[in-house]
Amino acid sequence: MFNWALIFLIVAIVAGLFGISGVAGTASHIAWICFVVGLIVAAFTFITGRKKLN
Repeated sequence: MFNWALIFLIVAIVAGLFGISGVAGTASHIAWICFVVGLIVAAFTFITGRKKLN
């Protein structure tokens, strides 16, 4: 998820530099959502830990 967030952040920055505000806004929102979902998944994984398989 963090990879996707970084990709969309780069897309937003590049689109902002070229003046494409609609694409930049949409990409930044998608990057924010991916980042938050990645944090939630990372926290859940950290709390539950890995379970050993028998």
